[in-house]
Amino acid sequence: MAGQIPEELIDDIRKANDIVDVVGEYVKLKKQGRNYFGLCPFHGEKTPSFSVTQEKQIFHCFGCGKGGNAVTFLMEVEGFSFYQAIQHLAEKSGHVLPENQLQQTNQLNNMDQASLKAYEWLTKFYHHVLRHTKEGKEAYAYLQKRGFSEEMLETFQIGYSPQSTDIVTQFLEKKGFHLQQMVSAGLLSANEQNQITDRFRGRVVFPIRTHLGKTVGFGGRTISGQEPKYLNSPESSLFHKGKLLYNFDLARSEIRKKAQAILFEGYMDVISAHQAGIRNGVASLGTSVTEQQASLLKRYAESVVICYDGDRAGIEASYKAAKLFKQTGCNVMIASIPEGLDPDAYLKKYGAQKFKHEVMEASNTYMTFLMEYYKKDYNLQLEGDRIQYMNKVIAELTLLDRPMEQEHYAKELAKTFDLSLSTILEEIHIKRKKLGRKQDKADSISHTKKIEPVKRSKKLLPAYHNAEKQLIAYMLYDATIAEKVRNELGALFNVDHHKIIVTHLYAYYEDGFDSNISHFIERISDETIKNEIIQIAMEPIQPEISDKEIQDYIRIIQTEQGDKAIIRDLRLKQKQAEMNKDYVLAAQIGMEIVEILKRLKNASH
Repeated sequence: MAGQIPEELIDDIRKANDIVDVVGEYVKLKKQGRNYFGLCPFHGEKTPSFSVTQEKQIFHCFGCGKGGNAVTFLMEVEGFSFYQAIQHLAEKSGHVLPENQLQQTNQLNNMDQASLKAYEWLTKFYHHVLRHTKEGKEAYAYLQKRGFSEEMLETFQIGYSPQSTDIVTQFLEKKGFHLQQMVSAGLLSANEQNQITDRFRGRVVFPIRTHLGKTVGFGGRTISGQEPKYLNSPESSLFHKGKLLYNFDLARSEIRKKAQAILFEGYMDVISAHQAGIRNGVASLGTSVTEQQASLLKRYAESVVICYDGDRAGIEASYKAAKLFKQTGCNVMIASIPEGLDPDAYLKKYGAQKFKHEVMEASNTYMTFLMEYYKKDYNLQLEGDRIQYMNKVIAELTLLDRPMEQEHYAKELAKTFDLSLSTILEEIHIKRKKLGRKQDKADSISHTKKIEPVKRSKKLLPAYHNAEKQLIAYMLYDATIAEKVRNELGALFNVDHHKIIVTHLYAYYEDGFDSNISHFIERISDETIKNEIIQIAMEPIQPEISDKEIQDYIRIIQTEQGDKAIIRDLRLKQKQAEMNKDYVLAAQIGMEIVEILKRLKNASH
């Protein structure tokens, strides 16, 4: 599997990258006992069942069954090949791969490789034009007037695309790019006369990066009244607006640290907030926030503050976003910006401190926002509208699982409309009953606060099955134990998966490798077998085990094999007796088989 990358180098790269750090960039982990737990990135869940073991350098999800090491985790979560995962880890730890191997690590098609390179060059080019040419002076003055510092221009690599129709195309041609390919990839535009130009001419340009920091698109803002005001790169194999979040690469560590993300509407808001010291802000790319974006933030943050424009359109967008994030299980807060301002304008007018204290810290809870939002649809001076409004709010309260929250907002509703609290709580109870929702202590626990690893319900396994699993767990832990088992038992295990696992394990140790579960599973191509190994490796074992205990496991396994052989022989004799029409003998043999099966069943419990 290692190909031309020396095995020693791969081992060094693997050792230099702790799985807790690697996984921690994608999943918010909390330590519980010896392991770390978080929400599984491979399937939707509200209670953490995803476990990472630092000692063994492996992960396992008790919910969906996926498992692996740092390399296979990156292959799953990023869609990397083995070589791409190794290259990514090498870059993180400062290791350099052989030159002849770098081509193999990049499995993007030629068009995407060229596009990524072109985006990289254009990012530098646009930024250079803004900072160091007379064509960029107007745009530079505009950004200065907007209050953006030199540091922000550098941090976000903001640039400017000159008005000239051919300067960008000439630049790309000189760098060896095929212009028609660049049109197909969405970097350039072609009109009806097939004249190829830069789509961002005359615009301030904001590079849009993946979470790995690679530019895959641009956002352009007009400074001369062009329509539309904002323009994004078109959708392509690299650029998916609904999956990307602006500034996520820079904000990710701060989001994880604070367990909170702030969602803005635009680039300017994010940059102004960043300049004001708010480093956990991101923005959707000119569209409503999507399920993919909400799920992405949920992996890193327990709560999301929606900080959209204070005008009517912004409030409507806040409502849609709040509903979506609530569905993902996030704690949702909604910032209210007065005077119909956007965050950027508010920051310019009132400054960072007022924004932090009077906007961010004063954010409304999800229910407070909804109760205020729904008022716009009703004339509360009219009795009929008041009743409709109360029904609307009670329907929302019904969906809250925490009794304390329900009662808090029910009190507010009762106070506002001069009703008794018991009446509103009774309405909630009736509606919950109709929806089939229970009201108990379990509902009152927020899943974001309590970590309980979820284990799949397991049927009771026979004694020999458990003995084989425990024995393999020790064999994975200690090569000398594996050698003892090999000499006495070989691959004569009863469970087919276990036979395959020990065969691979014997070969692994025979190749001279030390006990290392994380390394061993890289040699397993079958996902089912790999996940079975991870599951067994997660079994608790004692660091010291006596020879007697090992022998006990072997004896249980061999006993099962012996009984199976006896049953096979008896069934052959029974069949022969039936063929000879000796039905009395066939019945006696049948009774003997039943007795053995009964004994085996009792022994397994």
